[in-house]
Amino acid sequence: MSIPMLSSPRSGTRAVRRDAVTGIRSPRTAAAPEGRMRRLWRGPDADPAWARPALAALLLATAVFYLINLTASGYANAFYSAAAQAGSASWKAFFYGSLDAASSITVDKPPASLWAMALSVRAFRLNSFAILAPQVLMGVATVGIVYAAVKRYVTPAAGLIAGAAMALTPVAVLMFRFNNPDALLTLVMAAGAWATLRAVERGSHRWMAFVGVLIGLGFLTKTLQVLLVVPAFALAYLVAANTSLPRRAYGAAVGAVAALLAAGWWVVIVETVPASWRPYVGGSQTNSFLELTFGYNGVGRLSGDEVGSVGGGGGGGWGETGLGRLFNGEIGGQIAWLIPAALVLLAAGLWMRRRAPRTDLRRAAYIVWGGWLVVTALTFSFMAGIFHAYYTVALAPAVAALVGMGAVEAWQRRAHVAGAVTLCAATAAASVWGFVLLSRTTEYPDALRVGVLAVGLAAAALWLPIARLERRVAGLVAAAALAAALAGPTAYSITTVAEAHTGSIVTAGPATGGMGGPGGGRGGAPGGAPGGMAPPTGAMGAPAGTAANGAAATTAAGAARPGGMGALLDASAPDASVVAALAADADRYTWVAATIGSQNAAGLQLGTGLPVMAIGGFNGSDPSPTLQQFQAYVAAGRIHYFAASGGGFGGPGQGGSGTGSQITQWVEANYTQVTIGGSTFYDLTQPVSGAAGS
Repeated sequence: MSIPMLSSPRSGTRAVRRDAVTGIRSPRTAAAPEGRMRRLWRGPDADPAWARPALAALLLATAVFYLINLTASGYANAFYSAAAQAGSASWKAFFYGSLDAASSITVDKPPASLWAMALSVRAFRLNSFAILAPQVLMGVATVGIVYAAVKRYVTPAAGLIAGAAMALTPVAVLMFRFNNPDALLTLVMAAGAWATLRAVERGSHRWMAFVGVLIGLGFLTKTLQVLLVVPAFALAYLVAANTSLPRRAYGAAVGAVAALLAAGWWVVIVETVPASWRPYVGGSQTNSFLELTFGYNGVGRLSGDEVGSVGGGGGGGWGETGLGRLFNGEIGGQIAWLIPAALVLLAAGLWMRRRAPRTDLRRAAYIVWGGWLVVTALTFSFMAGIFHAYYTVALAPAVAALVGMGAVEAWQRRAHVAGAVTLCAATAAASVWGFVLLSRTTEYPDALRVGVLAVGLAAAALWLPIARLERRVAGLVAAAALAAALAGPTAYSITTVAEAHTGSIVTAGPATGGMGGPGGGRGGAPGGAPGGMAPPTGAMGAPAGTAANGAAATTAAGAARPGGMGALLDASAPDASVVAALAADADRYTWVAATIGSQNAAGLQLGTGLPVMAIGGFNGSDPSPTLQQFQAYVAAGRIHYFAASGGGFGGPGQGGSGTGSQITQWVEANYTQVTIGGSTFYDLTQPVSGAAGS
């Protein structure tokens, strides 16, 4: 069976309709108005009649699946939910990504992902759905973009396979129902891959400028992580773009400049505005976003030398590094289901396209998605600093796209040895590895993992004589192979949707004994202990928290959790008496309370809707505010209460500031201790008799 090579859209005879292989449209005559609705539903004339309805069904099913049980996670990661609440109340907090509406300190990331949530909260008020619904929309959009990018250069069937694989990747199901920045980052990177391929197709520097804008938006979402896809995008354009080499170099430069401008405007403002006019840059030790970018969130993530971090690096506190990291007990079930098959299909696809012209668009697509997968996977495997399982959602679009386009490429060549062997190897890899991953948990009946293995290996064996089988039988083999490949991730995804996820460290699917970093718990609490925060449902903010992954509901925890990893990773809902005390005369104060650590502050802020100062930022180790600044705030009557965190939380951490401990000691020595709702506070308007400096 002969397979036509992809040619440049600017060469050869121009077709009237979309080419069935390239998917590139050429001009058509205008059709009658009465046919417009039919074309909108059916899509381009060259597409099969089922293509557009199938896409609509895929996107609708994804949206419904992601929305099921969504609000069970409450405020999910209260750290980001509190920042969204602050941004909904203050445009200054919105712009900078402040944790509180009074803008004392920012979160430890740039603010782009917070903008969507803050606007949603402005429109629909503070509630779980308003916080999490934007992430669901990002997930549906990502599935659609992956479909479009694969379908355009292969077939609608390839796009549907890729879209389904994307939608059912367990870590994607988790993060598109959670409020970490990774959801927007994944969407932006997928859009960047699609735009890069359009730039390659047209040899267009304008499309490369759009790619640069998307990279810049990714930087404003999660700083340097977005750069992991840039080598693949640049290589594909420089190798395959349909233009001369000088114009390819010019287009790549245009993309780089656009990325710099798209991200740099915000960075320049933050770095040049006087520090007294803006919040402290959370996560930094010098109040510098550049230091945060290239230190704690940059080189520190690779080397493990993260000043102010509470965890160890170098393969210690964040798990063993190496090529097996993405396949281990913690990470494997999140993302690795289809990675072996994707690598097989990537290698085979590049081999099959080896004799294609330089401008071959499918080969360019393999470079884009394959380079993304390889560079990001290697970085995640060997980075020695902070690493969480949910980071791997950044691999999901690349894995899904390679599976979709590679499987159809091999199917189109199934009459030849290369195609049949590729299908056999990919199916066997997916089913065997699926069996291994399902064997790591007792959540599912043995019939599932045995069935995945048996059906997958049977389908793999039948691929070899596929050319001699009837087409109907070949279709059944393809369906069996897809079922075996997707059964495992589908089971994990269903489990993910059925359970709540809260806190700072979350994982998809059932427990497998993996660790999530220091403390290593599921759902954000060390050791799997109950944790997290749900929106209050009782009077005056009575807690209604549900701990992650089926753990017991959070109890009425009062204002501040005990110190240590629980306080670092989780927020708890304040009870009615705490809310009432903080709300009393709230208009008289800039901050109704201050406490050590962002999660402690987030719990109070979400429960009251009022600004709470997070001393020391997320880890409690940032030098903000200093003891002298805090004393000045108290003297000016700007803070009402200090919520005790206990346990020494707020110490210097890994080389960070110890101002949190200094402030705690000063408050304890000089101000009156009160008990509210079973929790310890200090009333900063009531100095103890004879207190010095108060």
